[in-house]
Amino acid sequence: MAKSGYDFYLDKCLLPIAPSKLSIKINNANETITMINDGEINILKKAGLTDIEFECSIPQVQYPFAVYKSGFMGADYFLGYFESLKTRGRPFQFIVCRRKPTGSRLFDTNIKVSMEDYKITEDAKNGSDLTVKINLKQWKDYGTKTVSISSGGGKLQASVEPQREANTSPAPETAQTYTVVKGDCLWNIAKKFYGNGSEYPVIYNENKSVIGGNPNRIYPGQVLTIPAV
Repeated sequence: MAKSGYDFYLDKCLLPIAPSKLSIKINNANETITMINDGEINILKKAGLTDIEFECSIPQVQYPFAVYKSGFMGADYFLGYFESLKTRGRPFQFIVCRRKPTGSRLFDTNIKVSMEDYKITEDAKNGSDLTVKINLKQWKDYGTKTVSISSGGGKLQASVEPQREANTSPAPETAQTYTVVKGDCLWNIAKKFYGNGSEYPVIYNENKSVIGGNPNRIYPGQVLTIPAV
């Protein structure tokens, strides 16, 4: 019989140990005002952005109950990934997959979010393992509209140009290859292509078969695939 469980994904990163508690707060943007003779009234508006909060355990050693998609990864990998989510300047998907003890699926959570902040705690009672408290906020795509005003026949005329979508994806927009040279490291390569060195886990995940198990060891002549974003 299959075990019940939860799988937590931050973008493409599967947390090795599912958090024991998940808090999802559905906010509102309603406004309460006080009328002179009628007391308080509530003006209903569209829902506000959702807040998500949880704590996860990040092991420093491999446990039999921890889950890794591509083999054991140390805490430095996950901390680097969290930092890239915080600093790369674009939203990502937060996904929770739920299963019954029979293996059948329960409802899933799939929401586009931004990494608001995270807090790393080291506690002696947990040995060398880390606890990371993560706060996410729902992201809604948005754009801008431009209004052009012109005068003709003594009258002002206004026209609305098509909406411009918000740009949250820096270059490269297509996959590329890069040949490692002496003195290179994944941090510098990520900074070269993405503008942010903390994006190096994206490159490492794509090239594990080339690099091996240690992202800190790359050698001149290796040809790496630089994923599109």
